[in-house]
Amino acid sequence: MKTKYGTILVVDDNPAILAALRICLANVFERILTLSAPDAVLVTLQQEHVDVVLLDMNFSLGVNSGQDGIIWLSAIHRRHPDIPVVLITAYADVKLAVKGLKNGAADFITKPWDNDELIRVLKDAIDKGKEVVPLHEIERQHVNKVVDKCHGNMSKAAELLGITRQTLYRKYQP
Repeated sequence: MKTKYGTILVVDDNPAILAALRICLANVFERILTLSAPDAVLVTLQQEHVDVVLLDMNFSLGVNSGQDGIIWLSAIHRRHPDIPVVLITAYADVKLAVKGLKNGAADFITKPWDNDELIRVLKDAIDKGKEVVPLHEIERQHVNKVVDKCHGNMSKAAELLGITRQTLYRKYQP
């Protein structure tokens, strides 16, 4: 039996799309939360544990610029930077995809979507956030942070870390 992923929040103003995604993702996610408007996204993310957001790019009637999606992506990313957001739109546009990725989107899917590709993209977005950082990298980051906090005073940094200056010099990588 395959283990299901946790919770996905799908935000799209088209009820048929929401229904299709519920069916498509039912065997992949334990919980599928849906919103037909982005207004409640931030409140929902505050109240629920969500592993990934699938966010439509267009919510204003007759407007297909994707600007709605970019605005909501930025708002989500500011308050919940650890939750990956995958953008979805019927109006595929390379510039829009690049803009979304530059604003923190994990990936970009076009409608109509390929079910297997959609599932792969969503799983990849979640799994990327769960990558294990090697211990030496965490140690290096911590040492660098302490040296920065001590404004480059290596003696003080070594003292705070409880190591000799020689050990600090070996571990410090600006």
